[in-house]
Amino acid sequence: MNGSPKWSLPSIQAEIDALKHLPGALLPILHALQDRFGFVPSDAIPLIAESLKTTRAEVHGVITFYHHFRTTPPGRHVVQVCRAEACQAVGGRALEVHVKSRLGIDYHQTTPDREITLEAVYCLGNCACGPSVRVNDEVRGRITPEAFDTLMDELQTQPLEMIS
Repeated sequence: MNGSPKWSLPSIQAEIDALKHLPGALLPILHALQDRFGFVPSDAIPLIAESLKTTRAEVHGVITFYHHFRTTPPGRHVVQVCRAEACQAVGGRALEVHVKSRLGIDYHQTTPDREITLEAVYCLGNCACGPSVRVNDEVRGRITPEAFDTLMDELQTQPLEMIS
């Protein structure tokens, strides 16, 4: 994720302008910004509010309501742990504890070396193979604490150019 494009006010405005005509444009705009830059830059909030003729508070409220949106750049890898009931029923809670301990961070945080951002998700659509995690864009199932450790060891040895 470190390879995410740098943002600028004109590039933010271009994303807004491409979608502002849509009904309910706020969510599509936020998704487009995060998809392009890896997060929603704080400087985007006033531009979005002005373009949609709404308040900065409303834009900020939507960004902070949805756990999906980030307001800071993510680490090189984004690790999402499924917290849905199906995964919890097969060891997901113990996996969460292990993941946080292994990484030394909580949800919505990034390791000090900027390698891993940890996020919670509430279904990865892999219920039959829980507990599940997604690393960057790849869903992995039947993740035990040992399997997670192996996965993290692999990520740490992976060259930057292999990152999706």
